[in-house]
Amino acid sequence: MIDFLRGTVAHRDPEFVVLDVRGVGYRVFCANPYAVGAKEAAKDGKDGGEVTLYIHYHVREDAHLLFGFPTREEQGLFRLLLEVSGIGPKVAIGVLAGGKPETIAAAIRQDNITFLMKLPGIGKKTAQRMVLDLKDKLGAWSSDEADAVSMGIGAVAAEPLGGGAWAEAKAGLMSLGYTEAEADRAGQAIKPKLEGGETTDTVMKLALKAIYQQSMS
Repeated sequence: MIDFLRGTVAHRDPEFVVLDVRGVGYRVFCANPYAVGAKEAAKDGKDGGEVTLYIHYHVREDAHLLFGFPTREEQGLFRLLLEVSGIGPKVAIGVLAGGKPETIAAAIRQDNITFLMKLPGIGKKTAQRMVLDLKDKLGAWSSDEADAVSMGIGAVAAEPLGGGAWAEAKAGLMSLGYTEAEADRAGQAIKPKLEGGETTDTVMKLALKAIYQQSMS
């Protein structure tokens, strides 16, 4: 069982990073690949700083997959999400792409179905199951962030690109800790690439890539 990996980012993709651990490249699927080690890379002006990812090792008949998280909290929430009927690794990683663990946990504790339905891949029935299955399992999580939901996906007023997917993606960026100015700059950078039918998850990934590229320029 792999608990964590420590190495340097050798490659980034919209779905995963390749982590170089002493000459061995591990493909690790992440919620926000362009955010992995981005702050460290921005300081140095290039990738190469050492990062640590906490790992969930997922085995299925046709593949062995690694999912990585920058914190133990994200790793733990990912594993809790997998306990919910109808949520597999792909949906769970999408949920974590939509906000900080404490924001998602606060929404579950508050029975905030509307917020949960804004997360990628989550419909009304799945949101209700999340509350039913996980509410009593989040007792160990701090409730100090209970108001964090107000900073989550439903909180964006400005829509510079004119689309609902961007509004939700912008709020997701802000819930991950990016400022409104950083989000708006990313929005303007990706505007020419959008055709109008993109999902929130797709727009989020494009925006994160833009933020990463801007930090490296």
